[in-house]
Amino acid sequence: MKIRGFEIVSQYRHTQIKLPERKTSLSAGYDLAAAEAMTIHPQTITVIPTGLKVYMQPDEYLGIHIRSSLAIKKGLVLINGQGIIDADYYNNPDNEGHILIAVFSHNERPVEVAAGDRIAQGIFYKYLLADTDHPGQGLRAGGIGSTGK
Repeated sequence: MKIRGFEIVSQYRHTQIKLPERKTSLSAGYDLAAAEAMTIHPQTITVIPTGLKVYMQPDEYLGIHIRSSLAIKKGLVLINGQGIIDADYYNNPDNEGHILIAVFSHNERPVEVAAGDRIAQGIFYKYLLADTDHPGQGLRAGGIGSTGK
């Protein structure tokens, strides 16, 4: 039985993508890397594919955080501050649950990101529900930003 982990999306199965890992025994985050080389242009939003999807328990989510080295050394930030990957994003019909990292560049010059460069960290979190919680009964209808449409 699968509890939580990462898989490669179909489109990238025949590439050199590696599953995320924690770099030390005390690291909280799993390093997520760029699946393709990208040029991040100044003052723009760019979506970087990881080639990955994630599965987890129903009361969990994967928090996406920018790697500090990318923010400090390259001036890139997550456009939404922190990404949240819900459990039902996995294998959704729109994009198979592909984790895409949306960054904004504060630079005056383009920034190059190579395939395999670590760009973000994913941290698994459990969450709590309110006493009055009554979630919708629908199913996710697509990929990014698809809930609540």
